[in-house]
Amino acid sequence: MAIFNTADSMFASLSSRKELLIISQALVSSSIRLSLLSLSNSNYRILCLNSHGCISPVLVEEALRDVQIIEPDQTFSVTQKNLLDNKSLNESICSLCKDSETESLAFRYYQKVRDFPGFRPRRFTLKLLIRYLLRCNDWSSISSLSEDFGVLGVFPDKSTCSSLVGVCIKARKFKVAEMLLGSFQFQGEIAVSSFDSAMKAYNKLHMYNNAIAVYNQMRSSGVVPDSGCYHRIMEAYSKIGETDKVLSLFQEFKTQNPKPSSSSPRIFRILCDSLGKSGRPFEALECFREFSEEGHVGDSSIYSSLISSFAGIREVTMAEELFKEAREKEMAKDPELFQKLILMYVEEESVEKTLGVILAMKEIKMKVSDCILCAVVNGYSKHRGLRETIKVYEDLVSSGCEPGQVTYASIIGVYCRLGLYNNAEKVFTEMLKRGFVKCVVAYSNMVSMYGKVGRITDARRVAAKMKQKGCEPNVWIYNSLMSMHGKVKDIRQVERLWREMKRRKIAPDKISYTSIISAYSKVKDFDACIRFYNELREQRGGIDLALAGIMVGVYSKGNRVDLLVEFLQELKSEKLELDVRLYQSAMNALRDAGLQVQVKWFQESFNLENALRVCRTRKPFQEKPGN
Repeated sequence: MAIFNTADSMFASLSSRKELLIISQALVSSSIRLSLLSLSNSNYRILCLNSHGCISPVLVEEALRDVQIIEPDQTFSVTQKNLLDNKSLNESICSLCKDSETESLAFRYYQKVRDFPGFRPRRFTLKLLIRYLLRCNDWSSISSLSEDFGVLGVFPDKSTCSSLVGVCIKARKFKVAEMLLGSFQFQGEIAVSSFDSAMKAYNKLHMYNNAIAVYNQMRSSGVVPDSGCYHRIMEAYSKIGETDKVLSLFQEFKTQNPKPSSSSPRIFRILCDSLGKSGRPFEALECFREFSEEGHVGDSSIYSSLISSFAGIREVTMAEELFKEAREKEMAKDPELFQKLILMYVEEESVEKTLGVILAMKEIKMKVSDCILCAVVNGYSKHRGLRETIKVYEDLVSSGCEPGQVTYASIIGVYCRLGLYNNAEKVFTEMLKRGFVKCVVAYSNMVSMYGKVGRITDARRVAAKMKQKGCEPNVWIYNSLMSMHGKVKDIRQVERLWREMKRRKIAPDKISYTSIISAYSKVKDFDACIRFYNELREQRGGIDLALAGIMVGVYSKGNRVDLLVEFLQELKSEKLELDVRLYQSAMNALRDAGLQVQVKWFQESFNLENALRVCRTRKPFQEKPGN
């Protein structure tokens, strides 16, 4: 009989007694009636297991001993045939999937019964199998299962299909996803949902061209996109800068969806973003007015996009009008909107208006973020001076604004530049108490401050605390420490810091080399100075006036006039203008060596008048206290 041939293949891989026991326990414990068929030599058997509750190993053994042996020429009764019906097979697979001890056998069982005459898996059966295979990352089995969808004419539910496609793309199993989309493309709502999921997944991976390819496949298959699909494809084109394509898709969406819907604002937001980024905010505003006249209701995200676009191109009047309109409609809720306005006012040097933005945020009880507060502080620092910055910062804090580590770092820098060291220490301590213990800029400002006032012990204490908090020192920290130790001729500490920097694989910059060369020059180790200078030049490091002044002194004091001439030629080739001090120092060294020819060349190459001009145009290093 054909049925026995099917049974032969169905349980070829489940012939071990252990597997039969596990399966029978799972099935009987869930009150499912199943026949387990196996082949032994030339005898065919049907294992009929019956129970009405939980089963113990002893009962399983008894059930196996009581197996009824049916010869091939025997005729099945109606009851025996029902044991092998479609419902029982589906329930069997589901039972195996639901039990953690037997779910590993579920797909193997499915593979045996899928060719059974009349067997059709149910949607729920496929859902459980897919869930298990995804958990195991068994992509080959998922591919095999997906091929059965079309062959058996049964597909999982819409949600399972779309999730399956999305997970495949997230796991970068693109060929599996492509095969699934090919299977789903003629399945109505399943197709729409699956294509939408695929485009969404590709967009998240920033694979926008792949999302566009999926959309083209969907349209060539005759699948009509829904609002979600329009949202994904417009997003993809917007990300690659195809603004005209975004606009045409939006017009197509409006034609197919003339009535307002919940997805309209989300799609329109992409259009506004795309037009704004391409420098076309007025066109976006015109579309928005048409959008509103047609009965569509905008939301806060659309106003945020429009205002940000106008603020970005410094169209202050339009940005302010839209901001006023958004506030009246209670749609000014996006923190990014307020940040864009503040940055606009800072760039326009209308920093006083930034306080009006802060006030508007407080009126709607929106938290003033660290980025916004820092933008205000930096704006005042740049355009209104350091003391005005301190006043604004203290007023904002007293009004309830809470600074974060970025604002703390900025205001500590302001206090340090003003020489208000006690204030800087107070803010730094407050920052650490609030848990901002990994702000490299704040640590760097404090170390630099202590170095300027000669408090080397305090500087080292800050650097040690920085390491203790798990914040790795950067090149700025090491430069400051080497500079301050070099000034007091503590060459051992300078060398230790240099080795530590190299051990931590922090690449020294030009300031690092200037600091260590300066330290060695103070202890008159001119050979070390020349060695580090040559190392800098091998790494194609540039020369500035500070380093040039040090090296002229090194060559002069070390009686290396030949190297001094070569060095001056390097300065000439790099078109570095000397200041008066450096000019006079080099001139004196050449004259003392009696090199009249070189003196004449030097005077012709480096003009004293240019040196005076360099001194006049040089900017002061910092604002002095009291300014």
